[in-house]
Amino acid sequence: MEAMNIHTHSGINTTLCGTPVKIGEGYSLVTLQTTPEMGVDDYGLVHGGFVFGMADYAAMIAVNHPNVALGAADIRFLKPVRIGDTLMAEARQESKDGKKQNVFVRVIRDGEHVFEGTFVCFVLKNHVLEK
Repeated sequence: MEAMNIHTHSGINTTLCGTPVKIGEGYSLVTLQTTPEMGVDDYGLVHGGFVFGMADYAAMIAVNHPNVALGAADIRFLKPVRIGDTLMAEARQESKDGKKQNVFVRVIRDGEHVFEGTFVCFVLKNHVLEK
């Protein structure tokens, strides 16, 4: 795979939040293989936080700025996710107004939509933890 110029979240654990496979201006595609560590019960249900984390990571890469921070999210879990599922999150910038960017993310499993949401991202002057 060709090196991608990702300028954000350089220390993220891709096993938990997904692996970027494609980026472009206002766009990203991230894949995630769900694992037993993500499960919550004997049925093999994956905790929704992992799906949200993947979608959030995809949104951050679509903005692709070192000081991007999530301000809000309007999300919907559409279908349950199981251990062993391979997920794909596609993020597209919908609008940009100064430091605020809205990014729509859809998570798909085998052609079926399992999650979607709009992430309100802010590009800050400094890192959110910088004083």
